[in-house]
Amino acid sequence: MTKTSSFSAPKGVPDYVPPGSAEFVAVRDGLLRAARLAGYGHIELPVFEDTGLFARGVGESTDVVTKEMYTFPDRGDRSVTLRPEGTAGVMRAVIEHGLDRGQLPVKLCYAGPFFRYERPQAGRYRQLQQVGIEAIGVDDPALDAEVIAIADAGFRGLGLDGFRLEVTSLGDETCRPQYRELLQEFLFGLPLDEETKRRAQLNPLRVLDDKRPEVRAITADAPLMIDHLSESAKAHFEQVLGHLEALGVPYVVNPRMVRGLDYYTKTTFEFVHDGLGAQSGIGGGGRYDGLMAELGGQPLSGIGFGLGVDRTMLALAAEGRSADSPARCEVFGVPLGDAAKQRLVVVAAQLRAAGIRVDLAYGGRGVKGAMKAADRSGARFTLVLGDRDLAENTVGLKDMATGDQRQIPLPEVVGVIRESLSG
Repeated sequence: MTKTSSFSAPKGVPDYVPPGSAEFVAVRDGLLRAARLAGYGHIELPVFEDTGLFARGVGESTDVVTKEMYTFPDRGDRSVTLRPEGTAGVMRAVIEHGLDRGQLPVKLCYAGPFFRYERPQAGRYRQLQQVGIEAIGVDDPALDAEVIAIADAGFRGLGLDGFRLEVTSLGDETCRPQYRELLQEFLFGLPLDEETKRRAQLNPLRVLDDKRPEVRAITADAPLMIDHLSESAKAHFEQVLGHLEALGVPYVVNPRMVRGLDYYTKTTFEFVHDGLGAQSGIGGGGRYDGLMAELGGQPLSGIGFGLGVDRTMLALAAEGRSADSPARCEVFGVPLGDAAKQRLVVVAAQLRAAGIRVDLAYGGRGVKGAMKAADRSGARFTLVLGDRDLAENTVGLKDMATGDQRQIPLPEVVGVIRESLSG
């Protein structure tokens, strides 16, 4: 009878175990590859921060702050929150460590788990995995386009092509206040419930993001920010689109787009994949020109994105693809006897020192079982070592793709395998 654990992972918190975890790693690293090529340095963020950081940085009126944060008092009775997103934490770190006092823009990238108390479903977890980048300190449409192009390259580098990029502009301080008044005037003339009226008072843009059909219907004719941009905000947006066209990054303008965080200004974007159903967003971001000052730093601009690792894996599956993930080892050793095992352990260490991934058949299993393990490992080559081989100072090298097998001198194993793997 199989024993089952009395414990299981918390609801909405996925485990990543082999062999599927190999694709998780491939997707996570693949999404960041283009950022590293563009000079973004790694930043490792705390998993929890002062609750006030997210209340001020993300926005008091957002669902993230009002409904979804994991907030609790620590033993010193300080209110702390598991990070629901990355930008506010990055900005806090940039200010705290004076990164904004050096060369600008400050270009940073990160990956890891983020936490939101949501109703779990496919692609929506309470512990979600994201990669993100932030470029802080320079207000340049070309930088906006770079950030968007990095995300596009990350998805395409994994083989994904069934997505679309939606972009818009949420204006700036020269036009947002007037638009806010215009939108509030429109909304306050509608038969809204009390909660929605309160939201319209705090941040009227959030009402346009309401998913309820009845609210969508009555706000269908709401004035849109993109139609009320100042000359400077309009020029910025047009330059961003021009750069995207020059870079060959396809896009569609979505004037009704509203992101779920309050700090976005000007360029705002989302990557959408229709193969995922209701949870169609696989990543997005935008410019947040007032955030650093809001958190007590210099009045510097910034732009960034967050891309969902889990959502990207689902999008790949929807397209019948999977990210190229390397087999867990390239060489699998099969020792036939104790003396052979002792020698093969040393050979494995030498191969690993040469940067070659190696595993061995442990536990004294028979030849048949060991060869099955070699096959399951996905290794390109299997080394078979027995007493006769030891006496002759050779080892059997089997190519698992072709089935060809040959004897090679033991002292030459590292060189032969390295050459075979590179050929």
